[in-house]
Amino acid sequence: MKLKLLTKRFIYALLCMALTLTAGAQTKIVSGKVTSDKDGSPISGASVVAKGTTTGTQTNASGEYSIEVGATATKLVISSVGFGTTEVNANGANTDVVMKATGEGLTEVVVIGYGTARKRDLTGSVGSVSAKNFNKGPQTSADQLIQGKVAGVQVIQNNGAPGAGTTVRIRGAASIRAGNTPLFVIDGIPLSNTNSRPDIGFTDVGGGSPAGNPLNFINPNDIASMDVLKDASAAAIYGSRGANGVVLITTKRGAAGLPKIEFNTSVGFSSIAKKLKVLNGDEYRSALAANGFKTSVSTAAVPTSNYGSNTDALGAIIRNGITQNYGIAISSGSENARYRLSLGYLDQEGIIRKSDFKKYNASISSTVKMLDSKKLSVDFNVSTAQTIENIAPISNSAGAKGSLIGQALQWNPTRSLYRGTSPDSLNILYGSDLINPLAYSEAYFDLAKVTTVLASVSPSYKLTNDIEVRTLMSVNYSSGLRKQYLTPYINVQDINIDQSLPSSNPNFGKGGEANVSQNELVTKQITNTISYNKQINKSINLNAVVGHEYIKTDFGGNSEYGRKLQPTDRPYYYFLSSSDPSTRQTNGFQDPTQELQSFFGRAIVNLNDKYVITGTIRADGSSKFGKNNRYGTFPSIAGAWNLSKENFMSGISEVSNVKIRASYGLTGNQEFPAGASQLTYILSGNPGTFGQAQIANPDLKWEETKTANIGIDFSILKNRLAFTVDYFNKNTSNILFPREAADPVTPNGAIKWTNIDGNVRNKGFEFSVNAAVIQKSDFNLNVSANITLLQNKLENFIGEIPTGEVNGQGLSGAFAQLIKTDYPINSFYLKKFTGIDKTTGISTYEGGEQKFFLGSANPKTLAGLTINVGYKKLNVEMAMNGAFGHFIYNNTSKGVLAFKNLNSNKNVGKRDYELGLSLGEKPVNPTSASSRYLEKGDYLKMSNLTASYNLGSLGKNIKSSSFFVNAQNLFVITKFSGFDPEINVSKPLNGVASFGMENTPYPSSRTINLGFNFSL
Repeated sequence: MKLKLLTKRFIYALLCMALTLTAGAQTKIVSGKVTSDKDGSPISGASVVAKGTTTGTQTNASGEYSIEVGATATKLVISSVGFGTTEVNANGANTDVVMKATGEGLTEVVVIGYGTARKRDLTGSVGSVSAKNFNKGPQTSADQLIQGKVAGVQVIQNNGAPGAGTTVRIRGAASIRAGNTPLFVIDGIPLSNTNSRPDIGFTDVGGGSPAGNPLNFINPNDIASMDVLKDASAAAIYGSRGANGVVLITTKRGAAGLPKIEFNTSVGFSSIAKKLKVLNGDEYRSALAANGFKTSVSTAAVPTSNYGSNTDALGAIIRNGITQNYGIAISSGSENARYRLSLGYLDQEGIIRKSDFKKYNASISSTVKMLDSKKLSVDFNVSTAQTIENIAPISNSAGAKGSLIGQALQWNPTRSLYRGTSPDSLNILYGSDLINPLAYSEAYFDLAKVTTVLASVSPSYKLTNDIEVRTLMSVNYSSGLRKQYLTPYINVQDINIDQSLPSSNPNFGKGGEANVSQNELVTKQITNTISYNKQINKSINLNAVVGHEYIKTDFGGNSEYGRKLQPTDRPYYYFLSSSDPSTRQTNGFQDPTQELQSFFGRAIVNLNDKYVITGTIRADGSSKFGKNNRYGTFPSIAGAWNLSKENFMSGISEVSNVKIRASYGLTGNQEFPAGASQLTYILSGNPGTFGQAQIANPDLKWEETKTANIGIDFSILKNRLAFTVDYFNKNTSNILFPREAADPVTPNGAIKWTNIDGNVRNKGFEFSVNAAVIQKSDFNLNVSANITLLQNKLENFIGEIPTGEVNGQGLSGAFAQLIKTDYPINSFYLKKFTGIDKTTGISTYEGGEQKFFLGSANPKTLAGLTINVGYKKLNVEMAMNGAFGHFIYNNTSKGVLAFKNLNSNKNVGKRDYELGLSLGEKPVNPTSASSRYLEKGDYLKMSNLTASYNLGSLGKNIKSSSFFVNAQNLFVITKFSGFDPEINVSKPLNGVASFGMENTPYPSSRTINLGFNFSL
């Protein structure tokens, strides 16, 4: 069925192409290539317009263009950033153009929040990535586009599930409890980091599933650029939300000219990237014999752990997934009205059976200029998306019964997954806590649907050529619905049908459980700005903006749960009314309305193109804060010195574009629950119990981060090598924390959010280099690399906070990390494993039960590398990223697959079994949170490899086309023995986030994509 569907869609795409291959009677085609006069390198993205008309196009990645113009057209006007404007004769085919470099890109415009600035005017630390430099191939969410591309930015896929959430950190972790995720802003609209997909799960088996990605609704094909604001000079304009950095996402807009149609399609094939090695049936039987267990085939009279089969349980629940991606965009317009319409569809099968992710996107944007003066303009944008997930029962918090991956890894390989030879008769182990993973997969159903609408209208009026007044009004609506159920044949108490009940019992023949939950998130925004941008005289250029912003957010939801339902062939959640009344739970929540009112201003003064001064200030008033701290003020100051403009640099031709930058400022973090400063109550349980949940704190305020940044930018070898070096020092104080977790003295278990003593310091260096190694007319080689050196430390903190929960049999209450002063956040605090006692076969530890600080989960070094090679029409790009100097707690291959499993009729990891056997370990050895499970997390990953071939023009209407092969997550160089060192499984304790833990996650996949793009 899949192949038939793919074939139909491919034929349909070809038919659409064929219908476009017609020629205009009164037009002609002009084509050619645009290159640089310095080295013959192609200039991509250059504008090509027929003079005196609105007909235009852009050059592709190879600098090539093809444009249909009127038969009487005589001139083309070609322009590009850093190369000025050139006019050439419209002579037809082979109209090649050589352009002369002018400002070396310093006139390039960079988005900096509530406006733009020339690159030459930047004083802060800003990392910019345009669409042509994004990670290639189909991507599920926007954050994956810049993984490894920006110094100081770490992007980690939390697990391998389709649509899974990510961990994004900019210059390290600064907060213990309030969150470390940066603020994402789309076209001036700040997003909430809240995901409206309900976070629910069944507690007896599996537990709650990992959260989804709140950025999933964005179509990556609609993004034109992403700018990362890293220091206070850049981020202070966002005040109490800028402490973790800001990521500005700018979407594509229509361009003047004839209608342009862009179409892209791809199909991908995914497989598990790494399959952990466990004992097979024969090896398991040998292990039983080596450890004194009976190895005869189990019978009722003589039960053993050998059931005579040879089963690959993990192989039974994994598969090769197919990914389909389709997109089309139509844009056109004139100087006075432009539009862009795009549609997208993504269908990604997971490598775990019954898991997948579908996304439907539609967006339209337009810009209209009105009045004879064209001073009034209106920008309009509507973006909608719906994501549909089938979620596998894989949990962050699986207990002794495990979730799907743990069940598969631990399944006794000598036991068949089926009872007898019938493929329809699954082997259910009634009366046992061991769960058949294939049966669990069959019995579990979990569907999540999230619908998102992001709409905005932004009128603006130019009072003069230099002063513009703008209003932005937006609504961001997101609704999440999740429905899940477990059928009654799984061997879990109160889920499985109780065969002992008499027919007169109301629960006779009933079983299973079901859950339905829905959330709704609404954010409204109105922003008013006045901007002033003028070259006041020959020496002074001023870029300034002042504004007011109001944002209101409402978030709420409800759910219904029940067990022991009447069996049916329909989804059980439709029949919750048939559940046992004593098991029903109806829950709901409504966060207090969040309101944020802000006044802000920024001024950038450029003196003689030598000296640049930037001043920023923002005052935020937030309903999240206590009534005694409603407003906070966040200032910053920065300066830059363009040394290349000084006379003493005129004789130094080897070095150019030298700029020294320095900044200092204050930003805040208000990523804590709405109403955290207020008195709250809760109704919970069955029957409901009413009690105090939270104590009011009128003095509660935001976390503060003071950041100092010193940087230098320069180029050598006639700008073929460009360097950026930054030193930063971030100091976060007024740490937000709920009092009960640190000091449980409040009444009735209620918590009190407060600002506790102590500060978190992050400091380090960032190095970036862009090298045009070879630039020839038919061959080019470009290299971009970045390295970040990080240090993280908690200072002046009183007390200790445990986190990093460790789950498993016999590990109740265990944790792996401790937050304590003078150590990094996410430091591991464990018993120190010293070996195996040769006599008892049990682990020994230094100091007995004593615990030690044994390294941190925070990398000391981050790295990114991109190599681009072009030969004629062939282009190959390789993108790698890595992290070094940190540790990972591996509770998968070393914990879930521990040696003691032989004593519990469960499987064992092959590598660790052989090591344990050589050390004299015995199956009686209990698991215990210790350094035995700690491993170095160093890795270098080939995250993206793409080869594309530019087919050029096809016929008279298809102006450009290309074919590509893309590999994602191709390989990883690491000594880590788990699934993937990049995965981050959330293991919080008392709400305190952990980092650097692996616990039977959804495995990572390796994907090969084949794709075709063309434009009309």
